[in-house]
Parts: sequence; structure tokens; C-alpha cells
Amino acid sequence: MNKKVLILCTGNSCRSIIGEAVLNKYLHGVDAMSSGVKASGKVNPNAKKLLEANNLWRDEYHSKTLDKVIDTEFDLVVTVCDKAMESCPIFPKDTRVIYIGYEDPEGKNYSAFEKTLKLMKMELTPIVRIELGL
Repeated sequence: MNKKVLILCTGNSCRSIIGEAVLNKYLHGVDAMSSGVKASGKVNPNAKKLLEANNLWRDEYHSKTLDKVIDTEFDLVVTVCDKAMESCPIFPKDTRVIYIGYEDPEGKNYSAFEKTLKLMKMELTPIVRIELGL
């Protein structure tokens, strides 16, 4: 049975969706989801373009609010921005929550999104692997 990981940020339009895609592609044995504390309701066009260009995009990726995933029993929650860390909710079971901050690429050029993807592949994936004991 795969481990369930939630990538949580504020808007769920860039970082968390990129993190979700990275974990689903590169970390076998993990089912990743993403959510926003105050979800924007849309995926940033540059984030989608980046994920499509790197064969990471799935049609089911979309911006969702926390209430859509809060009842899922996650093995790990990763907050990827300061605001999400500060307002991270209590999850129904004793869920481990860690913080790995990434600069928000929203409003920046495409290379900022590429940098976020690169950092998540290099940092997020191995940290989650270790945290889950994979």
C-alpha cells in the first residue's frame, strides 16, 4: 500500500502542485496530493506549462481547498511556504508535519518555476523518502 503525502501551501497554484507532481513521478510507493490553506482555485499557467514540458502533468491536478483532503489519512504533510506552516491545521490522526520552504515563483518569469522544480527534485524527494522510511 502506497504512503499518502500532502503538499500544502497557501494558494495551491504553483509550489504545492509542482511538489505533488514531482513526488508522484519520482517517488515510487507514494501517492501525493496537494492543497492550499486558502486555495486560489486555479493552477498557475507557468506551473502547468512547466509540468507539461517535463512530462509531469496529470489532468487531475487542480487547485483545491483543504476541506477537500482533510479527511484523508496522510502519512506525511509537507508545508512548502511560511503561511501554510503558520496556519497548518490539526489532522484527524497523528500525522507527521514537516516544513520545507520554497520561494514562491508566482508573478516571476518562467525560470523561477524551473528553479522550483529543480530544487524540489533535489531536496523534496529525498527528504520525503527518508521521512517515510522508503
